[in-house]
Amino acid sequence: MNLISGIQQMGIGVPDVVQGFEFYKQAFGMNVRMFDDEGTAKLMLPYTNNQPQNRRAILALNLRGGGGMEIWQYTTRTPLPPTFTPELGDLGLAICKIKSDDIQGAYNHLKNHLTILCKPEKAPDGLLHFFGKDPFGNIFEVMEGLPFFNSGRSKTGGVAGAIISVSDMEKSMKFYKDVLGYNLVIYDETAVFPDFSGIVGGQKTFRRVLLSHSKPRVGPFSRLLGASYIELLQAQNYEGRKLYKDRQWGDLGYIHLCFDVKKMDQIKTNCEHQGYPFTVDSATAGEKFDMGEAAGRFAYVEDPDGALIELVETYKIPILKKFNIYLNLEKRNPLKPLPDFMLKALKFA
Repeated sequence: MNLISGIQQMGIGVPDVVQGFEFYKQAFGMNVRMFDDEGTAKLMLPYTNNQPQNRRAILALNLRGGGGMEIWQYTTRTPLPPTFTPELGDLGLAICKIKSDDIQGAYNHLKNHLTILCKPEKAPDGLLHFFGKDPFGNIFEVMEGLPFFNSGRSKTGGVAGAIISVSDMEKSMKFYKDVLGYNLVIYDETAVFPDFSGIVGGQKTFRRVLLSHSKPRVGPFSRLLGASYIELLQAQNYEGRKLYKDRQWGDLGYIHLCFDVKKMDQIKTNCEHQGYPFTVDSATAGEKFDMGEAAGRFAYVEDPDGALIELVETYKIPILKKFNIYLNLEKRNPLKPLPDFMLKALKFA
C-alpha cells in the first residue's frame, strides 16, 4: 500500500537562510524550527552539475497546520536567479499555496510583508484568495476554507499545495493522480482569469485544473499536514520556459515540493510502473538522510516537465531536543496518525 501523509514542505532557495527564516516566521507564522543543518548535498549530483555542494537548510513549521518550508541556501556558491524574467505559464513550481481561515485578516497582515498582487477575490471554486510576492521574488497564494489542526494567533497556516505550470495537461493530471493520489478534480476551466491579472504573464488564456484527494490522507503526520491541492496551469498559445533552465537545484526559487510518505519501496515500484523512476534515492546510495535532528530516507522523482517532487520517509523526529528526546517512527503503525499531543509538542523541538 502506498502511503502519503501530505505535503511535508515546499523547498525554497534563498540568498540568506537566516533572513529567509525570519521573514517566513513573521509573514506566515513558520516559527517551529524542526532542524537547522549545515552539510553537503552529495546525493543531488544529477541536479548540481555533478558536483557536491555545501548548503544550510532550516525546516520551519506553523503548528496551526499544513506543510512547512525548507529554507535553503548554498554556502559554497552564490545561488542564481532565473536567467529570464519568469511569467505565469513558464514550466515548473510557480506559486506556493498557503491556507487561511481568515482571508481578510491574513490580507491585512501580509500587506505589510508581501507585495500584494491582487486583493481578496473569488477563485473558480468560489473561495476567496489573493496573491502576493515575497522579497525574494516568490509568489504565494493565500486561500481560504481549509480545516486547521490547531488554534493560534497566526492568520495563516502552512503550505496547502502549489500552482504548477505544465506543457501537457492530460499527461500532468495523470502523473499527479497516479503517482501522488490527486484523484479529485475540483474544477477544470479555460479562460482569461481576472485573479491572475496582477501576475506577470497572467493575462494569457489558461487551462486551469484544481486537483485534490477524495479521501483524507493517512499516516503519522496526516492530521497536522491536512488536505492539499495541486493546481495545474497550461498556457494556451505560449511555449513555457523551464523555470530552472541552466540553473541548479537549490538556486533561488521553489526548488522542490516535498511529500511525507511511508512504504517508500512500494512508492518506488509504482513510480517505475508509471514511467517515472526515482532520479535520486538515498537508499540506493546506501544512506539515510540525517539532518542532525531528523532522519529518514529521501528520494526524488520528476513530473512530466521536470519539476522536482521530493519524497521523505521520516524515521526520527525531535520532540524535546533539550532533553535529547526523539520519536522513532520506524516501529509505529504506518497507517496510524500520531496523537495530537505529540504533534503539538513539536513546538518544543
